[in-house]
Amino acid sequence: MPKRAVMTDKAAPPGGPYSHAVVAGDTIYLAGAVPALPDGTWVTGGFAEQAHAAFRNLAAVAEAAGSSLDDAVKIGVYLRDFDDFPAMNEIYREYIKGEHLPVRTTIPVALVGFDIEIDAVLYTGA
Repeated sequence: MPKRAVMTDKAAPPGGPYSHAVVAGDTIYLAGAVPALPDGTWVTGGFAEQAHAAFRNLAAVAEAAGSSLDDAVKIGVYLRDFDDFPAMNEIYREYIKGEHLPVRTTIPVALVGFDIEIDAVLYTGA
């Protein structure tokens, strides 16, 4: 089955020449979601407000690809300030649930102008 790109107006626009997601067979690769609104306006509040916005974008892209974050098998979380790790963990639990939690990597990175970015791989097979 050929791969297909996914774009949606329900999530912040990509920050460059790439798709929101790519579906390849029963695997969906979600590009990094940032704290911006679907019209491209950046969410400039505190960490919690930014994290919720990024997770909402990630969830919207998963839905546009025909899936949900419940199908996540791997999540990458990138934090500007690693002191936000405990708060991110609390917010994460609101969006990532279930008996079979995905693997996750959380790393500090030099994000400029925002506090968090999140990407994911989803598996929709049996």
